[in-house]
Amino acid sequence: MNPSFLGEMFSLEGRVALVTGGNSGIGAAMARALARAGASVVLLARTGTSLRQTVAELRAERCVAEAVVADLADRAALGRATVAAAQPFGDPDILVNSAGVNLRPPMNDLSTDDWDHLLAVNLTAPFLLGQAFGPMMAGRGFGRIINVVSTQANRAFGNSGGYGASKGGLASLTRSQSEAWARYGVCCNAVSPGFVPTAMTRDVAADPVRSAALAARTMTGRNGTPADFSGITVFLASPASSYITGQVIAVDGGLSAT
Repeated sequence: MNPSFLGEMFSLEGRVALVTGGNSGIGAAMARALARAGASVVLLARTGTSLRQTVAELRAERCVAEAVVADLADRAALGRATVAAAQPFGDPDILVNSAGVNLRPPMNDLSTDDWDHLLAVNLTAPFLLGQAFGPMMAGRGFGRIINVVSTQANRAFGNSGGYGASKGGLASLTRSQSEAWARYGVCCNAVSPGFVPTAMTRDVAADPVRSAALAARTMTGRNGTPADFSGITVFLASPASSYITGQVIAVDGGLSAT
């Protein structure tokens, strides 16, 4: 094994990453992977207690991390958080949009308030953060945007309603961001999880029958874990992915291929 080769390909030393939803679930696993690969990481979410706990855990592993608390559905608060996120280490080179909400009433009961909240967090916040940092990345000649979408961007899933629409929009936004900035060294890709037991999916995860049925639909025979997203995150953030952009990459145990 040649450690210098691996460092050239995958090291994130000297890079700054901003991860929304980095306080739990898939977002926390992605933030941890970036930090362990050498990036200085800023976590952005609305829950201060879990943010501080995650930052403490990263620092205990000798990682460099800070937290910014903001509700991504509040556009004014998000604007302030965008400024605050650049204070600890400078403007981010890597933006991971992992924060999301998954309101799942039946379509007949999906209210305009539900719809507005889903789009505000799942689509508008990634758009605004991309607008804030994408042009700066392009100006420096390097950047990575990683958006977390869902299999529901491409197929219906019980009461997916506004959630599926918001994630479909985020997949499309990824391609538009790539078209705008990839020629300037900013690779923009999306990661599409299958079913992963997290706080967001606790209702399904608590049902052993439904969980087993979802696992049976995969090719690997199991549901995902947040740790399954560590490798793809480092890869997409690193120099190794410099010719991969505008893609939606499924990390779902083969679910989307069945």
